[in-house]
Amino acid sequence: MSGAAKAMSDFIPVNEPVIGEREKALVMECLNTGWISSEGPFISQFEEAFSRRVGRKHGVACANGTAALDLAVAALGLGPGDEVILPTFTIISCAAAIVRAGATPVVVDADPNTWNMVPEQVAAAISPRTAAIMVVHIYGLPVDMDPILELAARQGLAVIEDAAELIGGTYKDKPCGSFGTISTFSFYPNKHITTGEGGMIATNDASLSERCKSLRNLCFQPKQRFLHHELGWNYRMTNLQAALGLGQLERLDHTVMKKREIGLLYKHLFAANQHIHSQVDSTDFALNIYWVFGLLLKQENLFACDLIDELAKAGIGTRPFFYPLHLQPVFRAKKFFQSAHCPVAERLSRQGFYIPSGLALTADKQKIVAAKVASITQHFAESTT
Repeated sequence: MSGAAKAMSDFIPVNEPVIGEREKALVMECLNTGWISSEGPFISQFEEAFSRRVGRKHGVACANGTAALDLAVAALGLGPGDEVILPTFTIISCAAAIVRAGATPVVVDADPNTWNMVPEQVAAAISPRTAAIMVVHIYGLPVDMDPILELAARQGLAVIEDAAELIGGTYKDKPCGSFGTISTFSFYPNKHITTGEGGMIATNDASLSERCKSLRNLCFQPKQRFLHHELGWNYRMTNLQAALGLGQLERLDHTVMKKREIGLLYKHLFAANQHIHSQVDSTDFALNIYWVFGLLLKQENLFACDLIDELAKAGIGTRPFFYPLHLQPVFRAKKFFQSAHCPVAERLSRQGFYIPSGLALTADKQKIVAAKVASITQHFAESTT
């Protein structure tokens, strides 16, 4: 084996999905029958099974999680003159869907322990123009939903629940993704269910569901297909993806259990490390299901980017934390978030990163990762004192 090949074989990726025999058999059924497009029978089966799992009446499968957000915002009719409150500590897709619709995103900061949006800050951000709240569950713990839902009910606001990172998670024993007006999910390879690419919208509102189905399919008309009264997207999911998703859904409980095991072992391995801390394991309303295992450097003069570079040299895959929306150049250029001040999210971005936690990760490899992180962190801490 060459040196390069040996290095690749020793590399521990930040995520490695597990595709079982059941998924492979369902995908082969698609190939053998020729149902490979978005017209195949697994689409509706996946929509129905997934929406049942998350406690919703209707599911709409789509191309990816970003597409799900676009469709949710459009289906709710959000647009110019509307403000949507969301966390600054999240992926850009959340704000992009709002901006593309012509609405205005308004951000709130993160809680320093859960890294989620803070309900009290959401309440303070409401204005006469507020039309919706976009809740985004972060890294394995859900947002405290009850105060958000009560606030939305009092103010007559829609709630978009982005549960992409909490598939299989619960809030007060109720499925994440079952709350609010409409929910969105992602099935990217690092999620608890993967279809390669793919997403889902879930809602209890039949009219919203039908609206999303039309928008994802170019707004074709039922009786006169190529006559269009409005513009939609080609955001369809393929039958191949849905087949893969069905197989993944069948073992979601095992996936969540495995991710908890990975998270708890890391918690134990890092318990004595004085230079880092991680997201809390639980709150009064939920257990952390560790979509990823994030680490936050305690010392202000230690930066995640430096550790990420050194860990890469040591054969450890990592990812930086989200870059806050209010600091994104693309939004600053559009004059959004001019007065936003979110120090917690800014610190998370500077000093946070996550380490390998995919389903294929073994306990032995976790110990290697933890030892490398500890030694590199110690080296940086000593060199900056």
